[in-house]
Amino acid sequence: MSDELLKALSSMPAVQEKKHYVTVQGKKYTVPLQKKLEMMRHGEEKYVARDHKDGPVFEILKPQAKTRYTTLQTAERGYSFEQGDIHWPNAVVEGGATWLIEYE
Repeated sequence: MSDELLKALSSMPAVQEKKHYVTVQGKKYTVPLQKKLEMMRHGEEKYVARDHKDGPVFEILKPQAKTRYTTLQTAERGYSFEQGDIHWPNAVVEGGATWLIEYE
């Protein structure tokens, strides 16, 4: 019985390693399991593939932060301030100052 078992085990095909795929920018790449899990965690759409001599390198795209701030500018209608102090508006007048939001 042991001879039959050894014969059956030796005739079995070798176990193939499972391949893991990711899709970056519409192209399908084969990657190791750890890289696949990392890319799934962050989202495959946030990655970009760059060609390298050892194969593709995957990098996360950093979102550009938009700076938002207000500035005091003159407008058709705006505030007039008590002695130029921006914390004490007196009235709304023609050609006064107003706070406008700007994006950088």
